[in-house]
Amino acid sequence: MKSKFIKKGNQIFKGIHIILLLFLIVFTSCNGQKKENIVTKKAFPNKEKIKILADSISIPAENLPEFKTDPHIKESQGNQISGVVRTMLQDKNKNFWFGTQNGLSRYDGQSLVYFDIKNLNGKSITIKAIAEDKTGNLWIGHSDGITKYDGTYFINYTENDGLISNDVWSITTDRNGTVWIGTLQGACSFDGEKFSVLALPKAKPDPTRGVTSDKIVHNIMEDSQGQLWFSTNGGAYIYNGNTIIGISEKDGLCNDYVNQTVEDLKGNIWFATAHNGLCYYNGTKYTPIEISLFDKDISIGSVIEDSKGIIWFNADKRNLYSYNGKELTKHTIEIGDSSPGTFQIYEDQQQRLWFVGFKGAYRFDGNSFVNITRNGPW
Repeated sequence: MKSKFIKKGNQIFKGIHIILLLFLIVFTSCNGQKKENIVTKKAFPNKEKIKILADSISIPAENLPEFKTDPHIKESQGNQISGVVRTMLQDKNKNFWFGTQNGLSRYDGQSLVYFDIKNLNGKSITIKAIAEDKTGNLWIGHSDGITKYDGTYFINYTENDGLISNDVWSITTDRNGTVWIGTLQGACSFDGEKFSVLALPKAKPDPTRGVTSDKIVHNIMEDSQGQLWFSTNGGAYIYNGNTIIGISEKDGLCNDYVNQTVEDLKGNIWFATAHNGLCYYNGTKYTPIEISLFDKDISIGSVIEDSKGIIWFNADKRNLYSYNGKELTKHTIEIGDSSPGTFQIYEDQQQRLWFVGFKGAYRFDGNSFVNITRNGPW
């Protein structure tokens, strides 16, 4: 299918306010200084990498206590995979990986194992994103840089190696094997040898969030045409390898504070925003999902399209919805005195939907939600 977003001549991004930042060509800032769009930061060849044998830090789940006092503390998470699961991924070998508030865990089809990864100060890290490259390496984005797992060793990279910021919020790998990292201080790529900064324009920090900045990149998505979409506090930015094109409220986007972008099976791009709900772009116009249940200032955190073509998203973390293009259905996970908050919605290779966040991991069986604990059901 031909891209709806990159066209020739006068058809380039019809109706969209365009910010063209030429690859490796300088642009002029307000004070007249010149900046490069791509800035290469060389890795430090003499720095000894933090390389840790996986077996040396693995802890079987049954060796951890099962009582629960605080969802943020690994040692007191009860029987949950974690009190707070930030993200998950199923790799090519069908292993399930869970990034949590206190580190990394893996279910390999037989047992659940925790990897006690710590930062340079000896403290547990918070994992916010996991991606797999085309050769099967895992790339883990967390609160102290990024970590590569090759199946045997964990190798950590930080600002000392050229990473733009140690506070990583998003990570993806493109079809060429390049790793793209979104951080509190902007975006960069890693080709295995060096880091290169992608200079996105500054935005306005979101004052309603506990952690924010004028450069934070919440999410990175590669579409079917190989273009990269960066979700920021200043709208969405599309990078095709040569130019960066910005999309904002001026173009019809429902809100500039974009949490995530997703491409559906028809080629539409969906935007989950922090303050004005959900909308999608079909190549011609933006269409908001008008829902009477929503307040105007509604925050959409995670959005996906499942294998059946149904859009799933969470509103204000605790409310879950599915949208089939005509009807909206609200779903509720019943547990205790409050529903668990969702950080990520994920569909596995068996086409099962997972919802991970506060109070652990849950899976939708078509009618109800099942809490997936250390003992499954897997």
